[in-house]
Amino acid sequence: MPVKINVKTTIFQDKGKDVIESSASGRFYQKDIASFLQYEEEAAEGSIRTIVKLAEAEALILRSGAVKMRMPFSLNKELQGSYELPFGKFETAAVAKKIEHSYNAKSGEGYIDLLYDFFMQGNPAGTYHLEITFKEEDNEHS
Repeated sequence: MPVKINVKTTIFQDKGKDVIESSASGRFYQKDIASFLQYEEEAAEGSIRTIVKLAEAEALILRSGAVKMRMPFSLNKELQGSYELPFGKFETAAVAKKIEHSYNAKSGEGYIDLLYDFFMQGNPAGTYHLEITFKEEDNEHS
């Protein structure tokens, strides 16, 4: 189903914190025991397609297009991922401290809350808090 998505990323590093917010249109669907949120963003590098897959205490973020990324999450476990930019590929790792998500079929609203420590090439790159809220698009007026 089509949804309106709001993405807020808070990055905590030595120097304080950065907040990045964006919104997009996308799709939300459920298959077997997993939920999927799919959307496209325009970035300086070009168009980026993102898929977020959620299961019980696990999540996976896949990005393709201008930026290629594969980042799996499992609660309190360090998992390896990769991040590819036009000028090179980086090894990443993440330890999820919180993986929460819910979807209310009645209101057509849902959220994803992901808190994780992020490592790039083996070095700590900060703590990331990813908050995604989405709401079913209102098609009555279109």
